[in-house]
Amino acid sequence: MKALYILVALLITTTLLFAQQPVRQDTISPRKGDTDKQLEDIKAKKVRLHSDSLGNEPKSSRLVDSTIQNKYGDLINDDTVYNLRYPFWKPALEVIAMNTLIFSADRYFFKYDYSMSVGMSSWNHNIRTGWAWDSDRFGMNFSAHPYTGSIYFNAGRSNGYGYFGSLCYSLEGSLIWEYFGENTLPSYNDLINTSLNGAFLGEVLYRISSNILDDRTKGRERIFREIAAGLIDPMRGINRLLQGKTFRTTTKEVYAKEPINISLFGGIHSINNDRNSFFGNGTNNPMVNLQLDYGNPFEIRYRQAFSFYKVRMEFQSGVGRKVLDNVLGYGILFGKNYQVGNLAMLFGGFQYYDYWDNKSFELISVGFGGGLITKYPISKTINLYTGVHLALIPFGANSGVLGPDISQFRDYSYDDGLEGKIESKLVLGKYAELSLIYYQYLMNTYPKVTTKDYISSSNDVPCTNFIGIFKPNITLHLYKSINIGFEHYVYYNDRYLKDKPATHAVNTEEKVFLLLYMEDSQRRGHYN
Repeated sequence: MKALYILVALLITTTLLFAQQPVRQDTISPRKGDTDKQLEDIKAKKVRLHSDSLGNEPKSSRLVDSTIQNKYGDLINDDTVYNLRYPFWKPALEVIAMNTLIFSADRYFFKYDYSMSVGMSSWNHNIRTGWAWDSDRFGMNFSAHPYTGSIYFNAGRSNGYGYFGSLCYSLEGSLIWEYFGENTLPSYNDLINTSLNGAFLGEVLYRISSNILDDRTKGRERIFREIAAGLIDPMRGINRLLQGKTFRTTTKEVYAKEPINISLFGGIHSINNDRNSFFGNGTNNPMVNLQLDYGNPFEIRYRQAFSFYKVRMEFQSGVGRKVLDNVLGYGILFGKNYQVGNLAMLFGGFQYYDYWDNKSFELISVGFGGGLITKYPISKTINLYTGVHLALIPFGANSGVLGPDISQFRDYSYDDGLEGKIESKLVLGKYAELSLIYYQYLMNTYPKVTTKDYISSSNDVPCTNFIGIFKPNITLHLYKSINIGFEHYVYYNDRYLKDKPATHAVNTEEKVFLLLYMEDSQRRGHYN
């Protein structure tokens, strides 16, 4: 009888324990009626209960499981029950298949020279001869290759691997292509750009697509989400079809998300022809700029790779083939949040990607270093945001002695060096924002960058460059999310050549624009 009492007590206790397990608040139930209406209610409840308070993050809530969710009620990592980690050979084969597809298009459709006569002879030559630096134009080397690398990277990411695991697949794709995809020698710069910058871009695209996807949705909304996510991250879109995720439905959220603020502005810019001028003699041309601020840098939480990042890209016309003017971004790799009185801080290690390609100069830097981002509330509505960064540049490039041109050949040197950034913004409530930004690059030309197949360039003279960019900005609020703004750029380029006189150049640029600021309904604050 005693054993029976114990058994009954255990059953009752177990039942009560399971009854106390709360259903996650992002879960829908078909038994409760219209699932679309349930999703609307869930999202409205999240905004009401888990939005930024007067502090730096949402208030703590018993409805949030901090072991798997951030304070906004979203998953920190993809749900592994619905996003399995597939065997390593699956993404490895996908990378090979993607390279085969790209090679076939290059050879049989576009008929590019570098894809002709590729076979056993060229493979043997590449393996035996070794690596070189290539002479492709700036845009091809430093924007096209990272995008290809992002496809390789997301073969791993969409098969359940994390940032560092997926980096192996961008490296695999680049190595295979360099040895076996072209009739030219494998190049160091392509390997670095495709793998490292490809991983940076790939993680950004993967996380954007996660914010779009929602496997709880159906009908037209689901179709729109699948198409949009597939366009942003094509490899993930393909894998969703192969893995059956495109048409499956779940009752709860299964993807990691962070709040994201989007700034979109368009206007005119003018690079002045006469140096050291302000509103000088220059041609006005249109430009469009997009900035993404992903995650809250001041939320006190565990930090994994790219749980916070910032990316800004600008397109312009009027300088020959130069359309992509700049891409600037950094993402946290590891870090920790601190709160000292009213001062909120995020300190950590960051990966940096800087790309400039305009009339003043060409510059690319792949950086790794430390950063400190702070917020200090001066009053209830006035906040001062500051970011300080210092990074090593193991690989970079910048325009040579004669400056940038619009040819199809290399007009730049390969470099290493250091970079520093200071970003400060004063937010005056809903009325105006004032910012001062300064970037400094110290670039040293790589010595002896040529090998057997490449002719030395006039840009490869031993040289140390100090390149600075100073950018004051003012933005005024007009109506709701619409603002008007002005930016003034000053580009400094001090070049110290071996056995030749030093050169000093200053160029200026102005930008006037309308800004549409789309703030996440849960996150407050235009940090950068």
